[in-house]
Amino acid sequence: MKGYLVLENGSVFIGERIGAIKDAICEVVFNTSMTGYLEIFTDPSYASQGVVMTYPLIGNYGLTKEDAESKKPWVEAVFVHEIAEMESNFRSKMHILQFLEENNIPGLQGINTRKLTKELRQAGTMKGKITSNIDNIQEIIQEIKAKKISNLVEKVSSKEEYTCGNGKIKIALLDFGAKQNIINSLLKRDCEVTVFPHNTHYSKLLDNKFDGIVLSNGPGNPEDCLEAIENIKKLYEANLPILGICLGHQLMGLATGAKTYKLKYGHRGTNHPVKDVKTGKVCITSQNHGYAIKEESINPQIAEISHININDGTVEGLKYIGKNIITVQYHPEACPGPEDSSYIFDEFLEIVKNN
Repeated sequence: MKGYLVLENGSVFIGERIGAIKDAICEVVFNTSMTGYLEIFTDPSYASQGVVMTYPLIGNYGLTKEDAESKKPWVEAVFVHEIAEMESNFRSKMHILQFLEENNIPGLQGINTRKLTKELRQAGTMKGKITSNIDNIQEIIQEIKAKKISNLVEKVSSKEEYTCGNGKIKIALLDFGAKQNIINSLLKRDCEVTVFPHNTHYSKLLDNKFDGIVLSNGPGNPEDCLEAIENIKKLYEANLPILGICLGHQLMGLATGAKTYKLKYGHRGTNHPVKDVKTGKVCITSQNHGYAIKEESINPQIAEISHININDGTVEGLKYIGKNIITVQYHPEACPGPEDSSYIFDEFLEIVKNN
């Protein structure tokens, strides 16, 4: 069946419908990863987004649910050039088309992903609608523009507290849309991780005698998370060791007076070079974010820049002066992606032990 992606600027892309045959309006973003499509589809940071996979062939190694980053997929739609007819992987349990159908995710294949990606780079991230009928294109465009996407953190965060592992180091993870491999990365470093919903009051985190706190990744505009920002202000004052990842990095910045802004087309992929300012070492990182901290808004008496993006110079990490707090914009837990930056967890836990 023929299907269409209509962007809010009026551009139309044609392809073959895959997955669920339903209409959906979403923010359309692109990811440059060659592999890791299951991890991408199940990353809560992609809530309400339609993902364009720039690599031309997707699905060639099938899916293994053990690799998922959450219990369900969060991606709103999928756009690919070609789906592999057969998967080849001894671990594979499911074909990608079956996965999309079972999880009610619409998509298009055969779409010109190169042209679509270039348009998103040039015009910036836009909302779009996947549909089977474009008889009234102006009505569709108005519908797309009227669509409001909000409350994403509330949508993806865990609804109740739970604990994983029984290690010696007690870590509280504030869940704004946490990926499973953040938890896994801490568990294998002798941690016991207690996961808390996004709106947990700061006093509960401080009263439980945790050794450290992790502020997770998550979707949407960080400025929308007003309750979380107020809580994080209190956590900052308490001087416990804190690690912020992606959205957690942005929220700590906002809580300490910095400002954030929306990137033109975001950073999404597994090949983003980041430089450690202190050592000069460059790591290839996994990233998934549409917002960043404004460098000029950072108070040098509160925080210093620890990492920068080699491609565009954006802030990729902060170290807070006189505090046991470090934050990074990229994903040190990867999945998908290189493990160059996993040392961030070791650095954080060294701070915890010294504290």
